[in-house]
Amino acid sequence: MSAYKQFLASDITVVPFEVNKAFSYKGNELTGSDVTINRFLGTNLSGTLFNPNTDPTTGYDNSQYQRLIYSSVQELYYSNHISSSYNDPANTGSILPGANTEGDVLTGTPQSDGRYWNYNQTTLTFEKYFPTASGDIVGVMSIPSRLYGNYVVPNSFRWSCPSGSIYDDGEGNLIYSSSGEICGQIFYPHGLAIITSDSNPGLDGYGTGTYGSALYGIGDTTVIENFVTSSNVTCSFSSSLTIWESQYKCTIRENEFTLTLNPSALSGSQGYMYGFVTASYFNPYVTTVGLYDDEQNLLAVGKLSQPLPTSTTTDTTILINIDR
Repeated sequence: MSAYKQFLASDITVVPFEVNKAFSYKGNELTGSDVTINRFLGTNLSGTLFNPNTDPTTGYDNSQYQRLIYSSVQELYYSNHISSSYNDPANTGSILPGANTEGDVLTGTPQSDGRYWNYNQTTLTFEKYFPTASGDIVGVMSIPSRLYGNYVVPNSFRWSCPSGSIYDDGEGNLIYSSSGEICGQIFYPHGLAIITSDSNPGLDGYGTGTYGSALYGIGDTTVIENFVTSSNVTCSFSSSLTIWESQYKCTIRENEFTLTLNPSALSGSQGYMYGFVTASYFNPYVTTVGLYDDEQNLLAVGKLSQPLPTSTTTDTTILINIDR
């Protein structure tokens, strides 16, 4: 049998609780049945965005248009920087009278802060390069939100392939392990890692060929292509997810629930209580706490590790924590 008591507002506390989880994938696991970490090539091609004859879908994921990937990356993350090799935004000039500004997101005066929000992951000044020549490519890794949660944890991302490995510096930059040079950016809340550098500064170069690390005879852009198209690739990162922990404080006052509701305490068909139940030294025990809604529907059950005696001289408090 049950005894009921209503919660007060002060008895319920809801607090955020951040948890992290590490993930590591290799080769075909990147696109397995239970996970899809996509890699894309973006190419600066001429022509319309959706014309497959002009924009061939020859990238690692052949369901995407390389020109569309390139233009999307440029617009979302590098539109303030396309005429500058560094994080200082390009001078966008003044807004001319009558200019069409529909869709523009102003982040201050155009001359100082740029006209668009590019999701910079730090206020520090770092090199932020984006290639704009015809045929230039960028490499993109897209981690689904169900894996990275709220964001990819800074200093946890690593992307490796036969051409080398890349890691993040905790400030939103991607770094070649072999040279320590910036080769792109990672956007932690979006789960996106973007390689924009055409070659690995850590490898010895001769003309357009690269050698010294088993890569002799390939063009510079092959480094990016290897990171995107190689089947021998690994990816590791940690995710961050905020869960909400609800705490319910169940307080039994010293004068409450002083009688047992256990039917085994009754004797005979008349339902009389045994004598020891009515004795002054007897205290009932609590074994289970249930949480009900206003319509007395059972929502959650908490089992105590062992029966807990109530007290006739002080309050008894049971704390229930529920994560959701």
